[in-house]
Amino acid sequence: MSVSDVILNRRSIRKFEQKPVEEEKLFLIREAGRLSPSASNKQNWKFVLVTEKGLLVDLAEACNSQMFVAEAPAAIVVCATGDRSMGCGQSAATVDCSIAMASMMIQATELGLGTCWLGSFNPTAVKLVLDLPESYIVVAVSPLGYPAEAPAARPRKTSAEVWLER
Repeated sequence: MSVSDVILNRRSIRKFEQKPVEEEKLFLIREAGRLSPSASNKQNWKFVLVTEKGLLVDLAEACNSQMFVAEAPAAIVVCATGDRSMGCGQSAATVDCSIAMASMMIQATELGLGTCWLGSFNPTAVKLVLDLPESYIVVAVSPLGYPAEAPAARPRKTSAEVWLER
């Protein structure tokens, strides 16, 4: 599958087969995150792979009771280990961790797996569930597994609506 195919076919998945994800695929997804670009190559991140069922249930609760997280065989949590403003004024933590999560989601899609970017979660509760240091900044959470649904593509704005020509 080409990168274009992956981008065209990626969907937010909220229903998962009860089938574990193979270690080889988990390795490739982990590498996609690890090899992602970061501001000044600081790599100020930690990635958490959650596969233990009890933790997935607790994580789902920490994600504002989005219980489909607990139905997935795994979840990825991306945290920043520090933050600073880049020269453009943006948070390096948010940007770097978002790039890494996007890379892992694209890799997962290419491997036939489903993900769903969650921005609705209680970061303090996520840290407590996963026993993470207080200093970590939880940036994103995604369930991970084999899709048990094939949602249609959601509407997108046209190129003319989102691109400015100068």
